[in-house]
Amino acid sequence: MHAHTLKEYTPAVSELLRLLADLSYRESDVPFKLSSGRTSTHFIDLKPTAMHTRGAKLIADLMIEKLKPMDCDLIGGMETGGIPLVASICARCPDQMLKGAFFVRKQAKGHGTNKLIDGVFYKGAHTVLIEDVTTTGGSILKAAEAIRAAGGHVSYVLTVVDREEGATEELNAHNLTLIPLLTLSDLKNLG
Repeated sequence: MHAHTLKEYTPAVSELLRLLADLSYRESDVPFKLSSGRTSTHFIDLKPTAMHTRGAKLIADLMIEKLKPMDCDLIGGMETGGIPLVASICARCPDQMLKGAFFVRKQAKGHGTNKLIDGVFYKGAHTVLIEDVTTTGGSILKAAEAIRAAGGHVSYVLTVVDREEGATEELNAHNLTLIPLLTLSDLKNLG
């Protein structure tokens, strides 16, 4: 894979890449433990960018562009990283484009309605999952399984950053297409 220069990106993607580099991306000689259980010398904590006023707008607008050609009623994300993303997208997208958003809990609450899926969700809905960072695809696959078990349809996963560590292949094996805004290579090659 060749190194990219910022000139190869749209202005919005270039700006998001710079924000990610400043707020969310870290390199270290001491490996970080990832949610997948793997370790890496490259760490991406997307929350500071996703909750930054400009970062939230950039991510939402870029995701909305990816969503436009899709048959999609609802968007959803995993708690907690997906929640600010789906909220920002809902706030910025045209009313006629989506009917709402939801999030999938890592486990049912154990009280109240005991929901695993919370927010706007209904049986038969065509959904797109939104992820902050994908590594192996394991957590987003659990979300897709929960949606399918509840009678929803899901074929696409949009992620802000794909770490390029097998998520594409794992999700493809379960009839899910991963579409990243950026990859770890983009961040590493920023220079």
